[in-house]
Amino acid sequence: MFKKLIRFARNLLLLGLVVGGAAAGYLTRDRWLPLFAAPSPNAADHEPHEELSAGTVADTLELSPQARKNLGLVAGPARLSTFRRTIDLPGRVVDHPGRSDHGITSPVVGIVTAIHAFPGDTVQPGDRLFTLRLLGEFTLDAQSELFKATREIELETEKQSRLKQIGEGAIAPVRLIEVDQQLRRLAAARDSYRQELLSRGLSPAEIARIAQGQFVTTIAVTAPMPQPAQAADTAGREATDGSITYEVQDLRVDLGSQVQAGQLLGMLADHRQLYIAGHAFKRETPLLERTAQNNWPIDVEFAEDDPAAWPPLTQPFEIHHFSNSIDSETRTLDFFVPLTNQTRRYTKDGRAFVVWRFRPGQRVRLHVPVEELENVIVLPATAVVREGPEAYVFRQNGNLFKRLPVHLLHTDRRRAVLANDGSVAPGWYLAQSAAATLNRVLKEQTSSGMAVGVHVHADGTVHGAH
Repeated sequence: MFKKLIRFARNLLLLGLVVGGAAAGYLTRDRWLPLFAAPSPNAADHEPHEELSAGTVADTLELSPQARKNLGLVAGPARLSTFRRTIDLPGRVVDHPGRSDHGITSPVVGIVTAIHAFPGDTVQPGDRLFTLRLLGEFTLDAQSELFKATREIELETEKQSRLKQIGEGAIAPVRLIEVDQQLRRLAAARDSYRQELLSRGLSPAEIARIAQGQFVTTIAVTAPMPQPAQAADTAGREATDGSITYEVQDLRVDLGSQVQAGQLLGMLADHRQLYIAGHAFKRETPLLERTAQNNWPIDVEFAEDDPAAWPPLTQPFEIHHFSNSIDSETRTLDFFVPLTNQTRRYTKDGRAFVVWRFRPGQRVRLHVPVEELENVIVLPATAVVREGPEAYVFRQNGNLFKRLPVHLLHTDRRRAVLANDGSVAPGWYLAQSAAATLNRVLKEQTSSGMAVGVHVHADGTVHGAH
């Protein structure tokens, strides 16, 4: 009898172990069943699948590969990064004061007899722009006096040579001294007239001919040569062309017009170096000062610009300086960002023309960084959907997209910044776009009564009541 009791107790214990093991296996099936599932070629499919209860199925949406292509939906891994919060400010392209525009003035009193360049034409430094017929008595008198001084120097030089041939004993030494002093006076007068004619725009070759008696009756007005300071400042910046090109912007005289010395003849434009003038209110100045001190680059959007038609912009956009006054009408303070222009040329009817990528007056939008957020997750703005106070993203798991609530630190037209608080882990694959569409489809699916007691299998299929 005792042996039967022991045998019964042993069988009962074995039966309990088997039942307990089966129960444990059933309760932990979500851990060991995926080990026997076939691997998926999608990187997002390597994340573990879950069994969804009736309370969580409303947050999960199944999309076929064709549906994802129709939405243009792609997924990417979440990564930690540093984000600079920006403010959007309006602006426009403006001239670089003192460099973009060059006024061409008449050096003498005269009459315009020829115009060699017209609005829209391009010219190089030294190219002829206007031809003037001299009228001023001063310029004509200076030529006459230069010729006279040159001839007198020749006569005094011959006189000095004869006196030296006679010998110092035959003439008084004071005669030689007087001739030497006269030569010095004449040389000073000659050099003075030369400088005067140079300042009037005559070339050294023309002055040399005047000294030989060939007087100049017309004068050429040419495009200015670049200043050394300007050439040194533009060195090292992004170059658009190996040479300086001026564009004739405006003419202020006509053929036959009589002009005075210093009168404006026309305007040349050199748009290689421009400024972007941003407009900000006074309360935003401390933020902009921080941007300028930290040398944070600014992202610039140019209106009416086709980036695909031009080389990429490699220059950094940084604040150069601030205006020292506030506009009385708009109550805004301007800040200035240097801009190196790009250009293309073409030839028509034997004349060269230039097309600038950026022009003064062109509108821009400036994305100015004002604050740094470290160890955050940055997504496109279309990857996040707002629903009242809540914000959601969609995590991809094969064909499934699960909606996750997140803490949204910052959002703008282009970017959404999520807090690294554990709601989204780095490495998770998140939908990078169409979050609003996914949320709308999910709500329609839920309102239709789908999936009470849905079970998501390891192969990604969904089964349940509808």
